[in-house]
Amino acid sequence: MRRKWGSNRALIAMGDTSGMRMKSFIAVAAVALSVALSGCTTDGGSIFTSNYGSVRDAGYQLPAIPIYKVDRKYHRQIVNYSTKEKPGTIIVDTGAKHLYFVMKDGKAMRYGIGVGKEGFEWSGTARIALKREWPVWTPPAPMIKRKPELAKWRGGMPPGLNNPLGARAMYLYNKGGDSGYRLHGTPEWFSIGKAMSSGCIRLMNQDIIDLYSRAEVGAKVIVK
Repeated sequence: MRRKWGSNRALIAMGDTSGMRMKSFIAVAAVALSVALSGCTTDGGSIFTSNYGSVRDAGYQLPAIPIYKVDRKYHRQIVNYSTKEKPGTIIVDTGAKHLYFVMKDGKAMRYGIGVGKEGFEWSGTARIALKREWPVWTPPAPMIKRKPELAKWRGGMPPGLNNPLGARAMYLYNKGGDSGYRLHGTPEWFSIGKAMSSGCIRLMNQDIIDLYSRAEVGAKVIVK
């Protein structure tokens, strides 16, 4: 035993650091595994998430989104973003189909969105006046006129997996009061990156849940 101990001391004295290298390798591997398990990867300085799995929320089981079918630029991700607006502000770029939640240190959380179809586009500044989890959807009168089959929901469509407002809604008000526009979820994940709505800004349900947890009532919303 003494001879073996002496041999180990000699190896250390000679600079044998294989054990230390192994520990470093294990530490790096652990970090990589942690990132992989959280569903995040890095690419060009941005942090992407692939965490769009099934979610149990308020008694509802949101189905997983086949995120591989959605263009990666519309995945939720932290990006570099230069703006004079303060953290907590939401900036909607309808042309690029992106929504930015402004963060500190020149960063923003970016989400892919669906926007108003031709004839329903809008721009301006508003604020979040109300926030609702699993909201009731009430089609406005002009929409019912265009689509009479929606008259059955004149009194409101109950919350649920097929509700057009999805898992969350944030109601936008301006100086004139309720603008009629919302930031909301949608079960139609395939509409992200497209112009299909009646003017509201829609996000994948997993994304609206994330944005809802960050945005505060009173937050400034800029749509351009």
